[in-house]
Amino acid sequence: MRIGELAARAGMTKDTIRFYEKIGLVTGERLANGYRDFPPETVAWLQYVRTAQTLGFSLAEIAQHGEELRDAEDTAEALSSLFEEKIRIVDARMAQLAALRAELEARVGTGCPLRAAELAG
Repeated sequence: MRIGELAARAGMTKDTIRFYEKIGLVTGERLANGYRDFPPETVAWLQYVRTAQTLGFSLAEIAQHGEELRDAEDTAEALSSLFEEKIRIVDARMAQLAALRAELEARVGTGCPLRAAELAG
């Protein structure tokens, strides 16, 4: 399928697909006339990419784990494992943000919130 049809079916722009191709997320065969030809399963893969991004996965993570998922015997189990790992990362980030928030709150009203030394007093 050509890139315009793929873009329409996947609900994204041709430029997005070209970018994904450039970074290796999708591959299309070049035809003699220079057009790209993508296999039909690329539509489902692009929908997966969009969903994974919505769930907080970066394009680099999607590319890395995409290969693992394709080779997995049990895709559901492999996905659950990835989700559990992502939850741990989100929890760690939330803890960091909570600590940052507490530090910022401690500096409110200190006169010069950028001076840590004044907090000790």
